[in-house]
Amino acid sequence: MAIRHFLQFNDLSRAELEYVFERARWIKAQFKAYQQYWPLTDRTLVMIFEKASTRTRLSFEAGMHQLGGSAIYLNTRDSQLGRGEPVEDAAQVISRMSDMVMIRTFEQDIIERFAANSRVPVINGLTNEYHPCQILADIFTFIEHRGSIKGKTVAWIGDSNNMCNTWLQAAEILDFNVHVSTPPGYEVEPERANLYGHDHYEEFADPMEAARGADLVTTDVWTSMGFEAENEERMRDFADWQVDADMMEVAASNALFMHCLPAHRGEEVAAEVIDGVQSVVWDEAENRLHVQKALMEFLLLGYLKV
Repeated sequence: MAIRHFLQFNDLSRAELEYVFERARWIKAQFKAYQQYWPLTDRTLVMIFEKASTRTRLSFEAGMHQLGGSAIYLNTRDSQLGRGEPVEDAAQVISRMSDMVMIRTFEQDIIERFAANSRVPVINGLTNEYHPCQILADIFTFIEHRGSIKGKTVAWIGDSNNMCNTWLQAAEILDFNVHVSTPPGYEVEPERANLYGHDHYEEFADPMEAARGADLVTTDVWTSMGFEAENEERMRDFADWQVDADMMEVAASNALFMHCLPAHRGEEVAAEVIDGVQSVVWDEAENRLHVQKALMEFLLLGYLKV
């Protein structure tokens, strides 16, 4: 099978994504039933971290072990990558000693250059521009709770960051709608989001209007990693973009709330929302484990008839 990478959400087709979601459902069921499933025995995943992580490292490392393989953690501060070795050279070496690589870094260009020189699949564990594995988990969580996301409306409240960009890509592929509300100066940049068109999203100056009737309301921290110098300014700019009970009240009666975590209660989300009955953030976090297992299986083994 030709090498496949998952660097942006649109690297997979709708059919491939639907297959991954179905495999995630099956793999999760095996996990819950304590049924051993080791399709990746003797396979090795190398995890390269330039940005700190909790959920990304844990879900990939545990997931690879649960599939029968091994995971190796590398931090750029402790490897030659942190001492100026060209990304292209590192890719040549690392991909000759492993079966798959996951990278969590800053600029998307870094992971694109690595993948271009890799002999094995490369997965984006997060960049400044995109967070495709998180959106895989979010959509799988929605499917678990509400069925197909096709035709539904997702309200994105807050910064047009890597999460927002990836939601917009997902909407184009899976045919749902995204209502985006950001403070002035933080609007969507279609070219940065790598969008094909504008048919699946709409921008709202008023976050309450973006959330009105939405099937899912979701947000992220106001200051993403790498933007800490802007924190005070962002606290002022985003003050009216908190997801609170009033906002959830105008969403659909059965709307869900999601957050990729870690969350700052009292900032981007009120405690009563993230800890309330509409919140599925803990299922969402767990599902990183299961969809990434399905993704790794697909990238290494292709379609299976299990």
